[in-house]
Amino acid sequence: MNIQIAIEDLLEKNAKDFEISKLFKKHIAEYKESLPGLFEQSQGKDFLVKHTKALDKIISLMYKTVLRQMFGNYVPMRSSVPIAIIALGSYGREQLAVHSDIDLMIVFKKCPGYNTDAIIEKLLYLAWDAGLKLGHRVHEVGDIEKAASEDITIRTSFMEARLVIGSPFTWHSSQQAFTNIRRTEPKEFILAKIEEAHTRRHKYPNSMQPNIKESVGGLRDSNLLFWIASTRYGVTTQKELIGTVFTEEEYREYRIALEFLFRVRSALHLISNKQQDQLTLDYMPGVAKILGFNNERKMASRLLEAMWRIDNFSQIFIKKIIRPYLYEKADIQVYRHERIDRGVYLIDDRLFSVYSIKDDKIETLLTTLVNLEDKPWHFDPSFLKRFTYSEIVHPLSKNIHVLLHKLFERQHTYSFLQLFFDAGILHHLIPAFRKVLHLPQFDGYHQYPVDLHSIECVKALENIEDPFIKELYDALSAQERTLLKVATLIHDTGKGRKQDHSDVGVKLIVPFMKQLGFTKAEQEKGALLVKHHILMTDVAYKESLTSEKTLYRFMSKVKSETNLKLLYILTYADVNGVGPGTWTEFSANLIKELFSASLEIAQQKERISDATKRLRIENRIKSRDTFKTLPRTMQKKVLSIESNLFFFKHTPKEIIQVANEARSVKRFHYSINTEGDGMSIQIIRRVPLNLTYLLGKFSYLDVASMEVFTLFDDLKFFKIDFLHLPEFDSLEHVEEIVENAFDMSQKLTLEQPDIRAGEISINCEHSKAYAQMNINTANQRGLIAFIMQAFDALEINIATAKIHSTKNRVRDHFLIEKQNKMCDNAPQLIKILTKGSE
Repeated sequence: MNIQIAIEDLLEKNAKDFEISKLFKKHIAEYKESLPGLFEQSQGKDFLVKHTKALDKIISLMYKTVLRQMFGNYVPMRSSVPIAIIALGSYGREQLAVHSDIDLMIVFKKCPGYNTDAIIEKLLYLAWDAGLKLGHRVHEVGDIEKAASEDITIRTSFMEARLVIGSPFTWHSSQQAFTNIRRTEPKEFILAKIEEAHTRRHKYPNSMQPNIKESVGGLRDSNLLFWIASTRYGVTTQKELIGTVFTEEEYREYRIALEFLFRVRSALHLISNKQQDQLTLDYMPGVAKILGFNNERKMASRLLEAMWRIDNFSQIFIKKIIRPYLYEKADIQVYRHERIDRGVYLIDDRLFSVYSIKDDKIETLLTTLVNLEDKPWHFDPSFLKRFTYSEIVHPLSKNIHVLLHKLFERQHTYSFLQLFFDAGILHHLIPAFRKVLHLPQFDGYHQYPVDLHSIECVKALENIEDPFIKELYDALSAQERTLLKVATLIHDTGKGRKQDHSDVGVKLIVPFMKQLGFTKAEQEKGALLVKHHILMTDVAYKESLTSEKTLYRFMSKVKSETNLKLLYILTYADVNGVGPGTWTEFSANLIKELFSASLEIAQQKERISDATKRLRIENRIKSRDTFKTLPRTMQKKVLSIESNLFFFKHTPKEIIQVANEARSVKRFHYSINTEGDGMSIQIIRRVPLNLTYLLGKFSYLDVASMEVFTLFDDLKFFKIDFLHLPEFDSLEHVEEIVENAFDMSQKLTLEQPDIRAGEISINCEHSKAYAQMNINTANQRGLIAFIMQAFDALEINIATAKIHSTKNRVRDHFLIEKQNKMCDNAPQLIKILTKGSE
């Protein structure tokens, strides 16, 4: 049923006020339910205009209803009733969001023939009872100017006043007051609004979860541009400034961005079903879906780009409009002496420019920057405009890359990078940023999108507060600092792809460094830093820093002491670039501990090479299907086997096979091979093995080689190769000896071999956990069995053994756990082994 007809029926029946408000309430509820469908048909500003017009009709009908209630069938012409219902704020500019307050001002003139107070009161109560969220003001026409002078917010709202319904005469009188207000102290008003905006932008800075209304680049910045333009020029729309303040093309890009903000804010209100202006993570999926995006990341990226555009546009052209209010004519002659380049002026450490220069070439502008003193710089929006609309031709010339290299060589590069971002040309000058421009990082850690995070990292690099790291940075050569700065900027630009971002980053930094003129070796160093830029934090936070295996694996990737220092400084910059408060005392101490421990390891180049070799073998193992079928826990156990030699001596297939055999071992498992010229025994044991007994029983076969490796879960692996086959044919007899070797009570009397003290070396500084013993002596029957007996006597535990025998000599290497005072007992061990030679 038509609401107008329904209202008229109620009025004819002299219905109570609550019955009328109930009907309006039902109508408003039905209208709100229809909004999602309306939004699907028309989004952006068109949706807001339609929503505004619908509310205009409702409020107009309410006003007409009140007049009918007050005057019955004798309702005078509306122009005769000295009341005007005026829309203010977003409602006045036809940008009212679904759940925003409806800002109304009711203006009246006192007239003896009309009870205006009663009419206004009845209208307000009807609106409230019907469920409208009103923000209202009531003024007599003569009080409008006074109200504006008392509160800048009230004055601002009057600038967007629009008649909804009422007397055109009262409206005309109100407009005259509005014009007088606009012309009153415009400079003071504009400067106050600028200061107000500065406070707001500081409160709502750039964010990946922005406030669509208040944040930097939000709707308030667009509003500010209109308020200032309206105050100075008397315009009623921003479009009227085309041709005088900005060009049609400049305005078009800005208007597209503004349109997207309207869409997002409307969608956010609809999804949240409340006045919600901050786009938080929990609302992003719903907003993205209603706007037709495949995922929320793309939608958020588009939003950040739109807000950047509005921020850029409003900054540039607000400054252009207000310049006459900022500088006195007498100052112009003084400023002319501060000219440092064509149209460029230096005033109070800030670069300004004239607005009249067009068709700037980027090469010219970069040359201006290169010629500046090496210190932090600030740039006026007038200077920003020249970079924003500069001419950039691709591919970039060699000279542009030379200029960029010079900027990176400076001690202070951050301000230029921020300028490039603010101007929207960062990705044109540094192509690596094309895929990460305005790319949000919803990982619960980063506080900025990728591009801003990268720039913040350079800022942290140039302002190191940690004294220890600052000393390392200052000790670098000039070229190393330049290389590090480039790597710091590029390190995260590989994000936004399916492939690991560190690997993509390597592909991005190498061609860029080549264009900048870095040598091949420097390009490789830059690639290494980008490839491993999260390595230090990963290792420091997730792995044991007391484990030498961890440190050697770490250094096998870092490769050198110089790279370690560069990576440490890069890590500092990366963590600080995440946002305030991320570089804590805890993280600083942890990463410094890793750096210091690794610095010691860096001297052990041979062992670092071993760790690098092992890493390659591990990668081959991980790529095999048989490894992938192992349980995750077993995969970790295999890769955690301490001995590098175990990985060097066996193929990936053999390693996986040993792991599978070890999984089912409860006490011990062995295999015997008597094919060929000599016997071979392989044992995996969990219970103790009487190796002295085993080797003693087979001493007549002569040991050719022996491997002993600690596996995992208290399992040990033994592989013993003999030069000869047993004298007897019975395999059962060999098996009997092997099984008896698990009886620790078995004893043999062994002959003392002839070993000289000079043929034994023990290195207790081999590593933190292990000592190394080498024996290079004449080959003698029962030698290995005797050595094992000596180890058992002193309770020395072998982690790894490598036994190599020839016809005349043996070269035995043992890696021994530093326990039971092994190093303190070293003299006693040597004494036992050399007793027969005294």
